[in-house]
Amino acid sequence: MDSVRDPELPGLLLRTERDALIPLLRSRPDEDFAIRTCCPGWTVRHVVAHCATVLQRVVDQRFEKGVFTPEANEEDIAAVADLSHQQVVDALERGMTDAGPFIAAAGHGKLDAVALGEWVHAGDLREALREPAAYEGEGLPYALRLLASLTRARRTQPLLARLEGHDAPLVLGADSPEPATYTGSATTLVRLIAGRPLTGTRYELTGATEADLIVFT
Repeated sequence: MDSVRDPELPGLLLRTERDALIPLLRSRPDEDFAIRTCCPGWTVRHVVAHCATVLQRVVDQRFEKGVFTPEANEEDIAAVADLSHQQVVDALERGMTDAGPFIAAAGHGKLDAVALGEWVHAGDLREALREPAAYEGEGLPYALRLLASLTRARRTQPLLARLEGHDAPLVLGADSPEPATYTGSATTLVRLIAGRPLTGTRYELTGATEADLIVFT
């Protein structure tokens, strides 16, 4: 699968996920925003607020020192504490709509991970809300392509991923004549690279450990 950066891909992934996630969030009662997610210490509300504020930073081009650290993330979440749940969902919708061109224009794809991280968090939300196929959906092919280009740019653990239902393997990370190999579903691979729970999954991994594959958490 192609690992060359496509500057339009992050925006496409965000807009595709927007069309699936936002109606889901709007349909849930207020009490569901207090449900705990797999992100330590964060509820559904926290994850939505985090995603919305990160994208707003991208749109506003506010990248002061310490941005995107755990401490800055908590400050951003606190900054929208006075908004209703649906107002935070509104902010997330705007961010997923508007951030693509700013990510595309960032030099060397340095903000591409923001789009992929937002997509993973959408899966975190679906899983917390007990929706099926949490890390799947129409955005999955775009997410895999973005993962390939991102890991190539970062020269992460070389990995040849043989994905169920895919004819061509997904090549991740630095060039290597002897990459590690993964055989399993695409959604389980997403869980691996994002450090998400693997309970109930099945896969084969040789030449690397689970920790070696984590791209971000």
